[in-house]
Amino acid sequence: MKIETKFLGSVEIEEESILTFEEGIPGFENSTKFVLLPLEKESPFVILQSIQQVEVGFVVAFPFLFKKDYAFDISKSDKKAIQVKSESDIITYSIVTLKDPFEDSTLNLLAPVLINIKEKLGKQIVLNDNEKYALRHPIGELEGSAK
Repeated sequence: MKIETKFLGSVEIEEESILTFEEGIPGFENSTKFVLLPLEKESPFVILQSIQQVEVGFVVAFPFLFKKDYAFDISKSDKKAIQVKSESDIITYSIVTLKDPFEDSTLNLLAPVLINIKEKLGKQIVLNDNEKYALRHPIGELEGSAK
């Protein structure tokens, strides 16, 4: 199936790669169907693109690459919402705010995007840890490793 994207133009996707965000992304509740699109082969960044609205697309990254001690608990209700049976089924992303120059870009560590890769379900959660994690964490240099 072919979709139009915010950053990559027209791309071909597989139907089985579609992720469902039943509540949408906060501020974009009307978009509930998304896909992850790679930017470059070895890049830590991917695009979380709505297949319903071309203008709704986010650059996301693995937060563990940029904050090595990043960790949080997932509530029972959030686990239930994305049907988590094993925590190894979850991929965590952070939304990137792009800036010029790129080194000034930031990650939103306060509201990670959780994706259950087995069930194809996703949800953005908001952590109560606003003293520990920043809404705008500087990307800077890679300091961690992907978990």
